[in-house]
Amino acid sequence: MVQSLPKTLSICINTAFCTIRLLQYRQFAANHLSPAIKTGNIARHSIARSISKNHFDHTPVTMSSAIVFAYHNVGVRCLSALLDRGVNISLVLTHEDNPQENIWFDSVAELARIHRIPVITPDNPNTPEIIAQIAALQPDFLFSFYYRSMLATEVLQIPRQGAFNMHGSLLPKYRGRVPVNWAIIKGETETGATLHQMVEKPDAGGIVDQQAISILENDTALDVFNKVTVAAEMVLHRALPALIDGTALLKPQNLSQGSYFGGRKPEDGIIDWHNSAENIHNLVRAVAPPYPGAWTTVAGQKLRFLRTLREKQRDAEKSRPRLYLKNDNIFACCGDGGVLRIIALELDGDRLSPQAFQQLFGLSVELV
Repeated sequence: MVQSLPKTLSICINTAFCTIRLLQYRQFAANHLSPAIKTGNIARHSIARSISKNHFDHTPVTMSSAIVFAYHNVGVRCLSALLDRGVNISLVLTHEDNPQENIWFDSVAELARIHRIPVITPDNPNTPEIIAQIAALQPDFLFSFYYRSMLATEVLQIPRQGAFNMHGSLLPKYRGRVPVNWAIIKGETETGATLHQMVEKPDAGGIVDQQAISILENDTALDVFNKVTVAAEMVLHRALPALIDGTALLKPQNLSQGSYFGGRKPEDGIIDWHNSAENIHNLVRAVAPPYPGAWTTVAGQKLRFLRTLREKQRDAEKSRPRLYLKNDNIFACCGDGGVLRIIALELDGDRLSPQAFQQLFGLSVELV
């Protein structure tokens, strides 16, 4: 009489068998498959699917293709994630760097060229010529990663499996421009990255996946942006297998629960000293370098506030807003009586020490 194997032993044997078959497949790949597949430049789920369908199916494993619109660090990391997942990038569209802008971030164009991906930098990505060029490539997907231009509906309709964007917030919150800066200004303690379907309305399509990150009390915009960049890479890398095999579930957005914000200009960094210490602190860290900074004018001279810390002490008299020296530190008394310690202050591009401050303004100067 033949007895059945114990369940745990059966599982072990099945696992061992699968391992042997995988090793056999790898040996087969080393002898027969193209270099691109040998090196793993193919979506992992595609290999698994081909093995399960037929252990040694000689049918070539097909890779998904994509057109990528990208810029900035999020663009670099998300393009890297696509390459890691084996997506065939037919074309990258990015921006020429603006010589008037502080270019502190990495280059999408440079990464694409390293991987021998064609790169173009059109001023307008929605011209008939560009649309025809994209359509001729017949991409499965279109991805947009921090690309700064709006894409026309005609462009979004080209890819067979959809167009998707990576946005730097937890949608539907902070739709629109510079979401990281706005989240800090508004005192949020959390934001993140969201991969969503692109539709005609900005940042309004169904959500594929999200990843939250924390915003600490003294995080600057650069601190938070670096976290969001990592979150974006994680979200895309996690979502790609389901997107490619068509099993991704999109969650519709309820836009009434969110918000939309426009872009910001350097002049938006001017400080209203009648505001609360918390709000002023949030503004300072939201526009701290490499962004243009928060600033004010004192005695006709422009002071730029690069870093502040909130103090527990308060101005009991709630006197007029002012800057003052105490114990060799510069402090700001704000409109609500709250006090900020000024950690980094600039005058005409040079750091202003407490000693230099005293020489210019004395022990105290009123703010308007």
